[in-house]
Amino acid sequence: MLKSFYQEKIYEAGCDEVGRGCLAGPVIAAAVILPKNYKNNNIKDSKKISVKKRKILEIEIKNNAIDWSIGIVNNKKIDKINILNASILAMHNAINKLKIKPNYLIIDGNKFKPYKKIKHTCIIQGDNKYLSIAAASIIAKNYRDNFMCNKAKKFGIYSWETNFGYPTKKHKEAIKKFGISSYHRKSFKLS
Repeated sequence: MLKSFYQEKIYEAGCDEVGRGCLAGPVIAAAVILPKNYKNNNIKDSKKISVKKRKILEIEIKNNAIDWSIGIVNNKKIDKINILNASILAMHNAINKLKIKPNYLIIDGNKFKPYKKIKHTCIIQGDNKYLSIAAASIIAKNYRDNFMCNKAKKFGIYSWETNFGYPTKKHKEAIKKFGISSYHRKSFKLS
């Protein structure tokens, strides 16, 4: 069972992002504030959960969360500011969209820029340690996967419905053969 919270503040938001290592598409972040007494043994890092279970858990999280939100930074902005800054910006965007202002932030990873005057702690592998960060990883992963599956309808040659923009052999071969799309990150090593 993951820990319910890091600090005993009134509202603590967990933040995580998805899509840093992709060749195409946006980086997506989520911020989640869970109730203090919330427990769920099934919530963990989104990478360790099946697609079917992730979709069920997303509904459970959204129904029980005090607040949740999504932040998006597209591939063109990623190319302008680099993927680390884009990941942090996506988290800032998610936090900014929360209707309830958190008193504290717990961030998955080891890099973050302060958001307004809210104190934060970076936690390496936080999505394996804290429920709110794991919940954020689930919401962000589902959103991004849906986004890439939707774009795959128009750009089927890249197989985004199965690789979601990650650098698989099939994806790289499609780039070599057909070139890049408007969703590819030009600043990344694409082949």
